[in-house]
Amino acid sequence: MARVCLFFLVLCFVLYMAGMAESTVARHSKPTDFIQASCRATRYPALCVQCLSHYASAIKQSDRQLAQTALSVSLARVRSAAAYVAKMTKVRGIKGKEYQAVKDCIENMGDSVDRLSQSVRELGHMGRAVGQDFMWHMSNVQTWVSAALTDENTCLDGFDGHAMDGNVKAAVNRRVTNVAQVISNALALVNRFASKHQATTALEKP
Repeated sequence: MARVCLFFLVLCFVLYMAGMAESTVARHSKPTDFIQASCRATRYPALCVQCLSHYASAIKQSDRQLAQTALSVSLARVRSAAAYVAKMTKVRGIKGKEYQAVKDCIENMGDSVDRLSQSVRELGHMGRAVGQDFMWHMSNVQTWVSAALTDENTCLDGFDGHAMDGNVKAAVNRRVTNVAQVISNALALVNRFASKHQATTALEKP
């Protein structure tokens, strides 16, 4: 009888400790943990976490919502950067080549805005698409985001050469490089979402 009582006491203690451990894990689990783990798949993880952590409550544990938010943040960043770069055309003493490079950059960033806008809409309208339908939508998104990233790099290419060195180039380079990194991260998260969806679908097949 004593052994039975001892057994139940030990069992109760083990269950109690297990419950406490689980409670501790839940209590110390932060809404941003999912974002931090997901951002490891990007080239600029610290920037990724910085951009997306504010939206943790909306993203929750959803890879789709994470990709959607990353695209929306990228779009907002490009629009803001384009407005900033447009002001460079009014800088006093701007040289002819600098002016043309800025104008070309504004055009490239306009293309980025269009492509990212398409991507946000496409991902938002996918609903519960599966199989080939899902991959068709995702292929569109991946193509447009890749093109948007190319647009930003093309903008920077316009300032190549020492003749372009100066405050205008430095200001544009700093802003556009940041935007390109944000878009690069968004593309990585889109690709991650597509890969995980495919893997899940493959496991569900009989």
